[in-house]
Amino acid sequence: MNFSNQSAVLNVTSLYSCRFKEDFKYLLLPISYSLVFFFGLSLNAMALFIITFRTKRWTPSTVYMLNLTVCDTLYIFTLPFLIYYYADANDWPFGEPICKIIRFLFYANLYGSILFLSAISLHRFIGICYPVHSLSWLSVKRAKLVSVGVWACVLSCQAPVLYFSRTRRYGKGLVCFDTTGPELFDDFLVYSSVISVVMFVLPFMLVMVCYGLMVRKLLEPIWVSGEGQQGLRAAHRTKQKSVKMIIIVLMTFMFCFLPFHLTRSLYYSFRYLRNRHPEQVKCLVLASSIAYKVTRPLASANSLIDPFLFFMAGQDFRKTMKGKKQKKAANGLPECANTALTTSL
Repeated sequence: MNFSNQSAVLNVTSLYSCRFKEDFKYLLLPISYSLVFFFGLSLNAMALFIITFRTKRWTPSTVYMLNLTVCDTLYIFTLPFLIYYYADANDWPFGEPICKIIRFLFYANLYGSILFLSAISLHRFIGICYPVHSLSWLSVKRAKLVSVGVWACVLSCQAPVLYFSRTRRYGKGLVCFDTTGPELFDDFLVYSSVISVVMFVLPFMLVMVCYGLMVRKLLEPIWVSGEGQQGLRAAHRTKQKSVKMIIIVLMTFMFCFLPFHLTRSLYYSFRYLRNRHPEQVKCLVLASSIAYKVTRPLASANSLIDPFLFFMAGQDFRKTMKGKKQKKAANGLPECANTALTTSL
């Protein structure tokens, strides 16, 4: 009798222990997306302005950074729709075509950022490890061709999102699926798994290999002949710039892309198994769903980190700002003081 009572209690406990709501996303996602929209729009607009109007000498890195900034900016303009949607507790008022476009631009930004960061990393790797060959391998024209190839790859690979994304009415609200409807989930799982391997795992492995070889090269002693201290300072600045770029790109992959893909893969896998073994993976589905929703703002945060790759690791921005300050200071001096300063110089 006691055994039957205990088993009944355990059954009731297992039935209700994993029932909890995800209402936290109606607060987390609007706040996080609002922060990304405000700061991301400001930083990317500044980077876009400087690259477009203030950069005098374009390099392959400038071409890649321009495309990366455009990619981030297009996504940032979709955030007000998502902010309104999640603040209104998953009630989508904009229609199914807009839902498809919003989801498409999210994944286009995600994998476009990954591929352009990989192109920047490969470009810097060739310049450091193969400096002689880089003179003929790296050019603005080739960077433009690579950028066109990246956009073609991203747009073609993410085109199925326009088919999978759709809306459905639940109760009084209209849901805009960030995956797809239940009837197409198995097909979407196969598609998403292939895209994750091709457009995240392989580029991530490429970046890690490049950076490992770059670090080994940067740790080698510097041999300078005929240049003395000036040559040493130039080599030191090059090393500093490369180290900054390594830190920023690795931080973007580790902080933004890796957690999102891990939690999303777990959530999709447990959701697939739920259809086969519902009671065994019930709690795992809920736990992975929460983790996935928590890491979604991290994936959007790459739009905040990417501009720092230009501001911190690039030299053109600092030269532009320094030139503007010097010009403003010179213009602010009286005419006699300006003349005296010019004579003194």
